Parts: sequence; C-alpha cells; structure tokens
Amino acid sequence: MKRLSPSLLLSAALLLGAGTTQAALPDKATMFKNPQCGCCDEYARQLGTRGVEVAIVDDVEVGNIKQRAGLPYGLGSCHTIQMGGYAIEGHVPFEAVEHLFEEHLDTRGIGLAGMPIGTPGMPGPKQGEWDIYQFRDGEAMPFMTL
Repeated sequence: MKRLSPSLLLSAALLLGAGTTQAALPDKATMFKNPQCGCCDEYARQLGTRGVEVAIVDDVEVGNIKQRAGLPYGLGSCHTIQMGGYAIEGHVPFEAVEHLFEEHLDTRGIGLAGMPIGTPGMPGPKQGEWDIYQFRDGEAMPFMTL
C-alpha cells in the first residue's frame, strides 16, 4: 500500500480549500429600518445564514442614520446596515458585500439605490443589472455591476 507524504497531503488540502474560501464577514451587524418593512427582515435573515448576527433597530429616524453615514442624497434604500466599520445601504447583493470585505476599501460604504426585484430580501427574478456604488462624504463612485 502506498502512503502519501504529509507535504503532499498538505498541498492537496490547500488546493482543495483555495476554491471554497469566502470573505470573512464580520460576526455582527446592526440594521436600521422602518418597523413595517418585511423585505428588510428577510435581508437580515439571509445575512444571518452567512454567519452574521444582525441586531435590528426600528425605533430611530432612519434618515438621520443615512446622513451620519455620509450616504449620497437620492441613493438611499429602505435600510442601512453598520457592519465592520462600513455602511451597507439597501439590498446589496452578498457578492458585493463579500468583495468589500475582501478588498478592505478606503470608503465609508457601499449601496444599491431603491429596492430592486431579485436582490436579497426582494422577491422575484432579477431584472437587469444592479449598479452598486461606493460612497464617502455624500459622494458616490462606481463599485461594481452585477
């Protein structure tokens, strides 16, 4: 019987694991939303399935939270999440959130304006591309398109 050397086993383990690594999302997040918004609750639930414990705050003026985060005027959505030093505005697809934490960008946050159908928490099939932006001090710049 042939035995594999420890270094060969380690190499195989590293190769197998390389394709499955995900961005390390923070363990905790705080979502600020209006109490009546069920799609926000679904987004929080889906974020929870990715290992993030989401505290929901629905008794504050959400506009003030957005303003403090430096969100550009007119690019808001129904909720704002504070997570790992960033603000995540709206139903941003998790691929973009993971990319933000992989890259550790020098930005205040990322967002997706409105409530596009097919995004996490929003029912229905995707309709068109989603333009995710990054922002700082009220100014938006392109981040990625999905």
